[in-house]
Amino acid sequence: MRKGSKEVGGAQPLNCMASRPFSRKSKTVRKSKGVRDVTCGAVMQHAHALLASDSMATVLEVLTKQDWDHVFIIDDEGVPMGRIHAVDLLKIIAKKTVNRNVAWMHSIPAQQVLTHPPLTVRPATPLLKAGALMLTHDLNQLGVVDDDGVLIGVVGHNTVAKVLPRFLL
Repeated sequence: MRKGSKEVGGAQPLNCMASRPFSRKSKTVRKSKGVRDVTCGAVMQHAHALLASDSMATVLEVLTKQDWDHVFIIDDEGVPMGRIHAVDLLKIIAKKTVNRNVAWMHSIPAQQVLTHPPLTVRPATPLLKAGALMLTHDLNQLGVVDDDGVLIGVVGHNTVAKVLPRFLL
């Protein structure tokens, strides 16, 4: 046998240099399996939500004071009915040409101004799949719901941007 070679299973000698690429490849495979194992439930963040019975004025006040760009509207059990984006709410207010006082905003419940359907995922949904859904539907966040459909958190493009790079480097 040559110097610097190994014998594998009694077969032909194998040069040590030839085994290096295989170990690198297996690390890459391990990384890609790890990225597929990251679930939405493991990385989700707190959801911004208001009740469907809250008034449009309350939604506007919370969006501006908390500096949120959108809010999920949930029913009494916590099931998401939809979400309201701040820009869409401002467009509704701008189109209101008759009597722009604050009184009409107090009389309209949030559920009447829902602008986006509640696209949601489960805690066991892979983060890569959630990222693909966000790209497909041009969303910056998805609601995470439990088995009863109750909103328990959100995953967003910022979550994907924070979590996934560690698997790529």
